[in-house]
Amino acid sequence: MSPVNKRACFDDGVEEEIAASIGTMDQAASGVAESCSAMSGVSAAEDVEESEQLQRHGLLSELSRRRFLQASSALAASLAFETPSMAETPGAVNSKPLTLKINGQSKNVTLDTRTSLLDALRETLDLTGTKKGCDHGQCGACTVLVDGRRVNSCLTLAVAAEGAEITTIEGLAKNADPKTPEDLSPVQAAFLLHDGYQCGYCTPGQIISATATLTEQSKGEISIVSWHTGKHDKPELTDDEIRERMSGNICRCGAYPNIVAAVRAASRGAQA
Repeated sequence: MSPVNKRACFDDGVEEEIAASIGTMDQAASGVAESCSAMSGVSAAEDVEESEQLQRHGLLSELSRRRFLQASSALAASLAFETPSMAETPGAVNSKPLTLKINGQSKNVTLDTRTSLLDALRETLDLTGTKKGCDHGQCGACTVLVDGRRVNSCLTLAVAAEGAEITTIEGLAKNADPKTPEDLSPVQAAFLLHDGYQCGYCTPGQIISATATLTEQSKGEISIVSWHTGKHDKPELTDDEIRERMSGNICRCGAYPNIVAAVRAASRGAQA
């Protein structure tokens, strides 16, 4: 049915309203048509010629609506990419001054209350030994000690750690600038001796977790392996015990046999 026959189906009043609506839409679309043409690389002369052809066939209104939608979508997309998020908007951040005790030293910082302990350590305090792996608490690369207990720093808010004693991989050695294996902690030295790493990315978390494992075992804390074997009183750190207690730390390189050997050696050295 042609546009003329379509209009013949309505009375004069409805026809005038439709014509007025189409005219309004065409005017609204004309403002964004230039932007749409510029985005598509169409010149002004080509745009005029195209509009004249569409006018002759009664399709100008349809194209105007289409261009209006195209330009609106392009505008919405540009706003989505260019508009800063709430976290980046000045004045939207709720910052708080904190004092974090890290490796025996007090550090005064002012942080967004949403900042994780991991980001505070790496981005604010430049303690980059603690690694960001999955950032979901699944790989263990970000493991640190908080009051002697191992935690995933990516899942711990920095504000929640205020007042606690935080230990990172940088704080395990016997001195701040170790030169020999004797300057390292027993676990660090065991990892070095038994080659308990390959790429080394997960190693800081592995060493922190192994350090906590020795402390937990010395206190008589049991694991699920201890429960199944019935050894509830200071269970020996067998290979199965070590694997279970270290299961929260993933090594993509697959250096697990050497990691177990390093923890076993460190355990025997600590007991001796």
